[in-house]
Amino acid sequence: MPVINRAREPHTSASADPIRGEAYVVLALDLGTTTGWALRNTDGLITSGTVSFRPSRYDGGGMRYVRFRAWLERLAADAGPIGAIHFEEVRRHVGTDAAHVFGGLLATLTAWAETAGVPYQGVPVGTIKRHATGKGNASKDAMIAAARARGFEPADDNEADAIAILHWALETAGGVA
Repeated sequence: MPVINRAREPHTSASADPIRGEAYVVLALDLGTTTGWALRNTDGLITSGTVSFRPSRYDGGGMRYVRFRAWLERLAADAGPIGAIHFEEVRRHVGTDAAHVFGGLLATLTAWAETAGVPYQGVPVGTIKRHATGKGNASKDAMIAAARARGFEPADDNEADAIAILHWALETAGGVA
């Protein structure tokens, strides 16, 4: 069951489609068993939260990915067409299970985005941390503090990371600016 946290004031630098000039929905994700997400809608309103894809003991191995895909589809239906997805690109995991879960969620995300025609981009962990805190190796607590400094109350570091990814995407035009 997703946890939806507070809506925020509209963000001042709304990303616009370079061809049509219209604002579009931007989604930021911190992929994991507990996935953090942040979304800027076409009006500039930012919402964020977490959603758990922890399997029950009766689930088959692929059910977390089936649920993740269904969640993406519901989010796109509710928020409107997603114009861009940015996610934390993790290159090193503490454990094998975490690496497998990340890889499965990433494969599901990229397959869904390709099918839906949504551009997506991985953002290195150090880039996100440096943008949010000034330090490329910032702690989880520092990331939560950075989100709070922007006026958010993240439930955990997953949501804080998603908020940081979203702000990085909006403030750097996805790394172009």
